[in-house]
Amino acid sequence: MRGTSASSAQRVATGFEPVLRAAGTDAAALGGQLFAVVDALDSSGSLRRALSDPSRAAEDKAALVAGLLRGKVDDRVVELVAGFARARWSSESDLVEAVEEAAFDAVLASAQAAGRLEQVEDELFRFERVLAGERDLRRALTDRAAAAQDRGVLVRRLLDGKVEPATLQAVERLAVAPRGRSVSAVLGLVGRLAARRRQRLVATVSVAVPPSSAQTGRLEGLLERAYGRPVQLNVSVDPEVIGGMRIQVGDEVVDSTVLARLDDARRRLAG
Repeated sequence: MRGTSASSAQRVATGFEPVLRAAGTDAAALGGQLFAVVDALDSSGSLRRALSDPSRAAEDKAALVAGLLRGKVDDRVVELVAGFARARWSSESDLVEAVEEAAFDAVLASAQAAGRLEQVEDELFRFERVLAGERDLRRALTDRAAAAQDRGVLVRRLLDGKVEPATLQAVERLAVAPRGRSVSAVLGLVGRLAARRRQRLVATVSVAVPPSSAQTGRLEGLLERAYGRPVQLNVSVDPEVIGGMRIQVGDEVVDSTVLARLDDARRRLAG
């Protein structure tokens, strides 16, 4: 994805990140439901067109999502897919790709919540290396003559009990629904998502009163510009915090007032 689609995907996914953090290891179940949404979109060209049509009002598309999914999947999934529907896409395939990436990211978020994301990333890499040297296995996992369910059974027979649950879920999914791509291509995608998630800085924010969503978004932007990397905010309320806010990134305590001045100076220099 590029241009408008890339911006839309990033914006919606960023908004979903606090939901994934709150879900903890249950994020894997959200990922499974999002994969089901991907399957529904892949099977219906009319639905893809309806949800990606730039001439259709954003709230109309969100209402369509709610009507189709409400009561069938978790409300958090409904809200995410509605958010994707409200966004603008260069093509209908970009919308489906964004939902799929969110699904894989949810699976990886569950591993991160369990403190096992690094292990999952390593297992995905090692499995890709195994496939590179096993032509028969590659063929078996991509054999279109075989039922998708049978390819999933093969993955479970190979990996169940030997890898992390998130690794198994991701590999089983790519075997069942490669969506016209090679197994290596999908493994590469999931590996990049895992690497991106591991590189996210964690900022612990202690505040005297809960911040608004606008304040949280502005703080994330300030920290990301200051550190040059995505930032995950963990916010806790502590009435004894002096000055309204305390931010800690690793071993470093950051003065939010200094950050604000730094951001203002940058904007002034930019003209």
